[in-house]
Amino acid sequence: MTNLDAMAANKMNVFHWHIVDDQSFPYQSLVFPQLSEQGAYDPYLHVYSRADIMEIIEYARNLGIRVVPEFDSPGHTESWGFGQPGLLTPCYSGVQPDGTYGPVDPTKNTTYQFLKSFFQEVVKLFPDTYVHLGGDEVDFSCWKSNPIITAFMSQMGFGTDYSKLEQYYMQNLLDIVGSFASQNGYIIWQEVVDNGVTVKPDTVVEVWKDPHPEEMSKVTALGLRTLLSTCWYLNYISYGDDWHSYYQCEPLAFNGTAQQKALVMGGEACMWGEYVDGTNVIPRTWPRTGAVAERLWSPVTQTDINDASMRLEEQRCRMIRRGINAEPISGSGYCDEEI
Repeated sequence: MTNLDAMAANKMNVFHWHIVDDQSFPYQSLVFPQLSEQGAYDPYLHVYSRADIMEIIEYARNLGIRVVPEFDSPGHTESWGFGQPGLLTPCYSGVQPDGTYGPVDPTKNTTYQFLKSFFQEVVKLFPDTYVHLGGDEVDFSCWKSNPIITAFMSQMGFGTDYSKLEQYYMQNLLDIVGSFASQNGYIIWQEVVDNGVTVKPDTVVEVWKDPHPEEMSKVTALGLRTLLSTCWYLNYISYGDDWHSYYQCEPLAFNGTAQQKALVMGGEACMWGEYVDGTNVIPRTWPRTGAVAERLWSPVTQTDINDASMRLEEQRCRMIRRGINAEPISGSGYCDEEI
């Protein structure tokens, strides 16, 4: 909850919750309980129950923060396979399976039956208009090794272009989620559009790769709304005032018409968890995210780093007073109230 308190203090109003990934499946599904029972780090201690999730959503709502869950697929799904046999693609070494698994198997009807039931549960639990469906970083090597996949590729006329297979999967997934009456839209990573998948007009595309100005121009030229996160991967840390680059990244700095730039909804500060857990997530995230928040809430003409530094130092001390363990942002200094 501390992170939500810090978000509210810095006027960040959407919590993008990347709730599962390759390493662990901590989301407790009522329809498919085996997903967390088999796929979480620990099925009792390291899971989010339905009550936990509802408490977080309500706490965030009272702070004016929306909660958008992400269930990324077809990649980033290794943990899904432990509790849902047959969902992932068996990888082959020569003519034999090698015992490892790759992305979701897009050739099976059972895959889409599972996804429909699973996401029906998700959209009933999470009340936001949007759900993030991922679609990034799909490794094609396992698909290429699997003879059933390659036969399907030939049958569908995809040749050896495995991005078409990813497109086939994502199109099916987007059609499933888009058909739910309770769900009005979805967010996807930029690769989905880059690979030519047809999306609904109200789709939000999250741009995370460089060169991001070209991608922002491309996505908005398609008439799609977009979010930028490329500049703000806070998990990449460096010594010194690394927040300067966050402050100097302007989401609207791309070639495009006024109509295109009106499609930019904002941006996102990302804190990925490979080297982050409950012991360090707050000081690593804050107050550096405050620099992102000021950038996103400020006009393009507001660019003075020195002025921003004074404001961020003061804001850091405010967070310290509120019990938020925000780390120093601009070198040596102090706050009157220390944790």
